[in-house]
Amino acid sequence: MNSISNSDCFQITSLADLNSIYNQPKETVLKKVTGYITEPGRAFIGASPFLILATAGDEGVDCSPKGDAPGFVQMLDDRTLLIPDRPGNNRVDGMKNIIANPKVGIIFFIPGANDTFRVNGTAQISVDPELLSRFPVQNKVPRSVIIIKVETAHNHCPKALVRSNLWGDDSIRPEGTPTIGDFAAFRDGGDKTYAENYYAEYTKGIPDALY
Repeated sequence: MNSISNSDCFQITSLADLNSIYNQPKETVLKKVTGYITEPGRAFIGASPFLILATAGDEGVDCSPKGDAPGFVQMLDDRTLLIPDRPGNNRVDGMKNIIANPKVGIIFFIPGANDTFRVNGTAQISVDPELLSRFPVQNKVPRSVIIIKVETAHNHCPKALVRSNLWGDDSIRPEGTPTIGDFAAFRDGGDKTYAENYYAEYTKGIPDALY
């Protein structure tokens, strides 16, 4: 097994060290950051069916996926986002973090687009009936609504998605990719049949558990 060197000469421990290996960002890269959601940013969020919400609290950090039909995130104005929280596994790790530390980061994705859009801000959790009523799906409202007060927002360089070919022509699930059944089998000490049955039952129940 390869080991990671702990030699001080290889560790980056200061801004000076960091600046020695990375160039300064171009002015345009700095200029693109705004304290509100720009017009193209609003259009991007409106077309996005998926985001990752990053939080940090007393127990550590969390990155939670949120997704629904495009437009599932609403904008009260160019500095306020509303994210409905639908039923999940009830761990609510991100929610716990928000209560401890309201600082959050969000990255929005659109399938087929290598561009992404990022928002940083502060969050609060609300069960205001008026807010919940803005997000009915199948006659069901979300459990809560996460209100994001925007502090910074900007589009992000597409290089990572280009390098990964995330939306490539062959974007079919690669054979052998572990399923939720495989993870459950590992957790529970099950075999291949256990994994297959778990996956079949889980996917069968998903449509009735989305909202």
